[in-house]
Amino acid sequence: MLKIKKGDTVKVITGKDKDKEGKVLSIDRKNARVLVEGINIVTKHTKPSAANQNGGIIQKEAPIDISNVMYLHKGKATRVGFKFEEGKKVRYAKTTGEIID
Repeated sequence: MLKIKKGDTVKVITGKDKDKEGKVLSIDRKNARVLVEGINIVTKHTKPSAANQNGGIIQKEAPIDISNVMYLHKGKATRVGFKFEEGKKVRYAKTTGEIID
């Protein structure tokens, strides 16, 4: 089970975008990669199509490995753990012990 979910705010801890923060747009569970808003921007050359009449050069986010991001809790990067509260499995921030969801 992955410790980061879609919609979480994360901080990049390594790579060219180190120390940048963004919101998780999607997760590829099979390859353990996440797409983060405004992180790992790549330049892509596109051919004209029905969706994009002109084609040309566009910039978009590319996925990064899930191990390169950390969950942000109250502005600080923290590890995430699981525990059972009232019979339900919940995520919690390891630095503060507070339940995330």
